[in-house]
Amino acid sequence: MTVFERAPVFDSRPRWSFGFAFVLLSALGTAESWAVERTPFGAPDVALLKDVASPALSPDGHWVAYVTTTNDLAKDEQNADVWLASWDGKENRQLTRTRKSESQPVWSPDGRLLAYVASTSDDPDDEDATEQVWLVDRSGGAPRQVTRLAGDVTEFAWAPDGRRLAVVAWDEDHRRAAKGATPPPIVIDRFFFKDDGYGYLGPERRRLYLVDVETGQATRFRDDPHGESRPSWSPDGRLLAFLGRDGPDPDRDNEFTLYVAEPRAGSTPRRITTFQGENGDSAWMSEPRWSPDGRRLVYTGGGDPKLIYYATYGPYVVDVAGGEPRALARALDRSMFEPRWAPDGRSVYVLIEDDRNQHVARISLGEDRLERVLDGRREAWDYDVGPDGRIAVLDSTPDAPPEVYALHRGRPRALSRQNDAWLAGKRPGAVEETSFRSRDGTEVRGLIVKPPGFVQGRRYPAILDLHGGPVAQHGNGFWTYWQVLASAGYVVILPNPRGSSGRGQEYALGIWADWGNNDGQDVLAAVDHAVSLGYADPARLGVGGWSYGGILTNQVIARDGRFKAAYSGAGLGNALAGYGTDMYVREYEAELGTPWENLDAYLRNSHPFVNAGRIATPTLFLCGELDFNVPLLNSEQMYQALRSRGVDTQLVIYPGQHHGLDVPSYLVDRAQRILDWYGRYLQPAP
Repeated sequence: MTVFERAPVFDSRPRWSFGFAFVLLSALGTAESWAVERTPFGAPDVALLKDVASPALSPDGHWVAYVTTTNDLAKDEQNADVWLASWDGKENRQLTRTRKSESQPVWSPDGRLLAYVASTSDDPDDEDATEQVWLVDRSGGAPRQVTRLAGDVTEFAWAPDGRRLAVVAWDEDHRRAAKGATPPPIVIDRFFFKDDGYGYLGPERRRLYLVDVETGQATRFRDDPHGESRPSWSPDGRLLAFLGRDGPDPDRDNEFTLYVAEPRAGSTPRRITTFQGENGDSAWMSEPRWSPDGRRLVYTGGGDPKLIYYATYGPYVVDVAGGEPRALARALDRSMFEPRWAPDGRSVYVLIEDDRNQHVARISLGEDRLERVLDGRREAWDYDVGPDGRIAVLDSTPDAPPEVYALHRGRPRALSRQNDAWLAGKRPGAVEETSFRSRDGTEVRGLIVKPPGFVQGRRYPAILDLHGGPVAQHGNGFWTYWQVLASAGYVVILPNPRGSSGRGQEYALGIWADWGNNDGQDVLAAVDHAVSLGYADPARLGVGGWSYGGILTNQVIARDGRFKAAYSGAGLGNALAGYGTDMYVREYEAELGTPWENLDAYLRNSHPFVNAGRIATPTLFLCGELDFNVPLLNSEQMYQALRSRGVDTQLVIYPGQHHGLDVPSYLVDRAQRILDWYGRYLQPAP
């Protein structure tokens, strides 16, 4: 994660083709010729989309496992299950059927079993449950729990012989109390002391264990006060690579060390390299991966540590025997992640984030040349490479939500079809790319979504929708929320202002220590551009966003009075209130310094709060009650300031929710409240 978030979190899916549904739409033609009745997107659709994730190829290449998450509106809970798709596309079946959620499917080396992480209880509200590793035969049957560790399992890896697992799990939660007992006091003595989704951090660390698959017996790998993560077995099983941390207080930086060691308790790890990682072992970081011959490791390294999340990151290769790491294709100045070896060991696959797109690419090690294997207008979010070179990819386009595809000669072939039926009954608006100049001449790019049945020459009420991050982007993937707005009659303006990713490091640094200035000019230029195209009605403009999108919304309405309505989701207007109350103290100090030494920087970035007297835009504030990413107090401050001045405003708090909402009824409620708020002031045409 960057500060605030890496990707938009508003949609009901975690994040992420010309799939079957798009082909069907293209074949059927215009609305007048559609044989199937299409209906507009509405607020409930944000909970009807099924999230597809985590494609995993079987060792023989005949099957792809993946996870599908659905929202059960009747029970008001989410559920994730493991599915299997045959490589030929003829079979697609659900493998697990429990009330708990399964994640991280990984094939056993012989391809007979699938291991995954799931709760020890079928009751989602069971506070005593933990996340553990389970096994299920690919042909079906009852799953078997393998690990019984005190804390939640976060990741694991099979040994090549299939007899052991390297498992990373948290220490037992210091906050856990016996049933009926009073919870113990929360004692804080760490520099980095809170984490969204987890809460206040105590002495717990993530520890690496070696687990016997048959008996479940777990052995602590080593006694390190800082913990370990991202285990990866060498092809012959004789070594284990993993990430660790050094220094007297690893909470104060994002420096991670890559180690290798014999996979036995008490072995002495050997340092391979120290590198900058953005939270090092976060979700996008991925584990180090061994070359087929076991001589090299490829891993994802960050850029200049002083530039924190603004720096581009990418793959490095290092010899296990020793030597300097070599960066791959870094001259492209684009972030690349999830590196995986090609079966011949001569090239490395990556996901590359480019302007509005995310592609699967291959880097030739000899020439350090990057070739896009799957390009075009799309966002490829995950992929897997089989021993025979087959590639399964989780892919999305503006017309089709993420599904799993078999990649063959640069063309995707659908394997999962989880959303085909739902999408076939919907009438989406067209998504077009845009490019325009900001007020200082900077070229800015983005997207515009038109309402279904868009009529050229007619002006529509328009919504300026701002992405989170800030180092993220609006891309050529499918987002239900955009279509909900478009179906309500709005033109949706989706700019990628300075601070966004996909355009290189200098472009991302365009907002360094100065939030809302350059990026504020850029997003206002996006509105001017939509007006100049004849799409947007300048008298009926709205603006909104979640996370950094909410932060930028606050900045925009404090600087410009053209917007008739706004929503600010999980936003912030007062940087001084953020320091020490959210989870980004390291980032604050790197970018703004400390408040007592650099007060001017904090006041400059607190423009919306200290200039709240200038805000006249009716604004809806929303936030999760337990959000430690951009905490509720920030929305409360802005709400109180506007309420004090008599500006029409409302604060909506979602109980028990963190930065990303996961209760289905709350997802629908949020979308509907935003629609109602915009509708009250912008009066879109029916």
